[in-house]
Amino acid sequence: MGLDIYAGTLTRYYAQNWKTVTQQWAEENGYSFNRITPGGDGGCEGDEEAMSPAEIQECMERWRDNIVGDISRIRQGSCASWQEDNEKPYFTQKPDWDAFGAMLLVAACSVYGEPVPAVIPKNFRFTEHPLIVRLAQDEERVWSLVRDTDWWLPLEDSIMFGATLPNGSEETVATTGGLRRELEALNDLAWQADEKEILDWSRKEGYPVDGEIGSDGGFVISDDSEHTEYDTQSLAKFSFSVFYQALLFSEKNRVPILLDY
Repeated sequence: MGLDIYAGTLTRYYAQNWKTVTQQWAEENGYSFNRITPGGDGGCEGDEEAMSPAEIQECMERWRDNIVGDISRIRQGSCASWQEDNEKPYFTQKPDWDAFGAMLLVAACSVYGEPVPAVIPKNFRFTEHPLIVRLAQDEERVWSLVRDTDWWLPLEDSIMFGATLPNGSEETVATTGGLRRELEALNDLAWQADEKEILDWSRKEGYPVDGEIGSDGGFVISDDSEHTEYDTQSLAKFSFSVFYQALLFSEKNRVPILLDY
């Protein structure tokens, strides 16, 4: 499964009223594309295909109100909410797993003052890397990025908590306020890049050409390709730029950020 990042309303996400960058490329270039998500995307613990966008929006608003209400009670203060609908614009990009893992590896190496490996292998098992594991278990440095977080809600406070998602699954949820602090800390430790440079990384850094477009319009990474490893810093910068752009979009439009895979 590949990894995409989505910033937009939960309504639009669960109504499947959005297209990954691979889907967009396929349509622009005349390919058919069928997106398959193992187990389905879910939606209010029901069949979202049988629900209208209005019904999905009602479920998302109810879920949002419950979460915001719980946070407000725990923190003993009001918590700003966000608008849910099926029309607000969205942002999406595809960092994929190796680039995401490279970013976490640079983060862990930078936090603990260790050298960053020049390259990582294709299909890098980043969840098993000892430095990333160490950072994920570090109680003094609690980073949502290394703690299996898939959702960041558009709230300014830096919070991370367990929650039941609209599809009934139990997941770790964080906030965009916390994500901004983590990305700023990583940039300060590793690169000290300005915003223009960060935004340019999504065009200038990343994966080498390592596959082909399949008959379904998807990008197929070739197992026998000449590329068996990737430049760690290049992939890390690419992933960082994608997350940073999603964060800027989320802050401007007050929408959640989700990882889709």
